[in-house]
Amino acid sequence: MRLMPLPNKILKCGKLTLDLSTPHVMGILNVTPDSFSDGGQHNGKDEAVARAKQMIAEGATVIDVGGESTRPGASVVAIEEEIRRVVPVVEELAKLGVVISIDTSSPEVISAAVNAGAHIWNDVRALTRPQALETAARLDIPVIIMHMRGEPTTMNHLDQYNDVTMDVMAEISQRVQDALDAGVKAENIMIDPGFGFAKNAQQNLKLLKELYQLNALGYPILSALSRKRFIGEAVGAVDAKERAVGSVAAHLMSIQQGACMVRAHDVKATKDAILVWNAMRSAED
Repeated sequence: MRLMPLPNKILKCGKLTLDLSTPHVMGILNVTPDSFSDGGQHNGKDEAVARAKQMIAEGATVIDVGGESTRPGASVVAIEEEIRRVVPVVEELAKLGVVISIDTSSPEVISAAVNAGAHIWNDVRALTRPQALETAARLDIPVIIMHMRGEPTTMNHLDQYNDVTMDVMAEISQRVQDALDAGVKAENIMIDPGFGFAKNAQQNLKLLKELYQLNALGYPILSALSRKRFIGEAVGAVDAKERAVGSVAAHLMSIQQGACMVRAHDVKATKDAILVWNAMRSAED
């Protein structure tokens, strides 16, 4: 693991901006009945908005709204249902002056969400669905391109790599090039190595140890490993909610290697760790 600087970059999110030279916490807001860690807890609009306000108070600068679970084996949600879950929440969050990310792979969903006030497209399928690339270029918003093989129903059988870090970098690079070729602006692209997606526990750990290598691709990095199964295996926790400390530690390791944003369930604990890290960086020799 190598220490790496964060990018000297301002990410434009509509009328809002994010200074990526300091770490940001993306708070997870699943408005789904079946997400692996918090499914069913924030299904209603009022519950979802209350949770978002809590995460903002705890230090989240981005709220990531998801209307379809991408846990292993998750079922596909109809586009109309995903929009029904996501858009009313976005309309309320847009009043709070926070950056809103949408965890979706559907061009129809992100288009509706942006019309309602969302800013970032966080796509675990890396803009592979029909019309996704064209939609990303047309909307001209930041997009997060994540590494995954297959679908949530098949990804656990696709974890064969020659070298997981090198292979992930090569496959992300191809998706980034496809986005550029479709007209997505380079300054709008972030990348995510896809911890837990088509990767076994040892592969995830190796990817975390070598995350610094992704800086060579030249794009800001999101690390999203909160409460993932490999964290649970490392700390001996079956219950996802018992993986908070391990998640915070792994996110801090990500930041030290150049990740400028971490996607977290446990926002306050993650933010506190970042505050200590920032204080250490600014301490006089």
